[in-house]
Amino acid sequence: MGIGYTTMMYDEESIRTGISDISACQYDGVEIGAEKVEHVGPETIRTWLEEYDLQMYCMMTEWPVDEAAVERICDSATLAGEVGASYYGFLPPERHREDDGTLSQWLEEIGAAAAKAGVTPLLHHHGATMIEQPDEIEYWLEHSPENFELLFDTAHYYPYGSVVKGIKRFADDIAYIHFKDVDPPAEFDDHATALSSESYHLDNVINYFRAFTDLGEGVLDFEDIYRTLRDIGYDGHITVEIENQTEPPLIHAKKNVDVLMALTDRR
Repeated sequence: MGIGYTTMMYDEESIRTGISDISACQYDGVEIGAEKVEHVGPETIRTWLEEYDLQMYCMMTEWPVDEAAVERICDSATLAGEVGASYYGFLPPERHREDDGTLSQWLEEIGAAAAKAGVTPLLHHHGATMIEQPDEIEYWLEHSPENFELLFDTAHYYPYGSVVKGIKRFADDIAYIHFKDVDPPAEFDDHATALSSESYHLDNVINYFRAFTDLGEGVLDFEDIYRTLRDIGYDGHITVEIENQTEPPLIHAKKNVDVLMALTDRR
């Protein structure tokens, strides 16, 4: 089991700084978005990963806003293979933007592209998308190509039930996991409920995502979550995903690795 960190708080021009920061904090691996990999180039990313002794755990897709984006996502699967990623994480379409038939077709196309590139595609359940709530996760795992597995995200699961129960429910499907905490503001439940409706507003989205925070600063019990992962026999990677904080990224990388080191007895 390795521990990783995403480069979400680093822009396209500062990816090398992000990789350096993540390495300095003694993480084992990194997750980078497809657009950033394309901007820098897979060969350069591989060189930096080797220089800083990091593995490339996962490359995330762009958002599938239309057919053109899906074509780019399929093409980018090759980049994931070239950069040495084990996983290619798929972000579902925004809720009510597409019908089930369209999503099913897109998953078939992406699954085939990932298989050709030699990477494992992952369904990333995500707030305000078509794959959000537990029953939707289960449905789409059953109705996706066989090579798709689950990227389980602690913060995105939290609004819809016990994270520990979710891990147990999807124990056979989880291939990769995001750790992030949740510090619910007032009316958080109302905002989360609105995301599943046909009439949610920008303030619902903002208040939902602003609740995500560093490990140990919210309501999630990561000792219990980690213990549950060990109980189900999970031996994959754990990657911290921090995306909406204001301090320099290195501060968050260090704060979160300290929590992970304590959880995994690697201090």
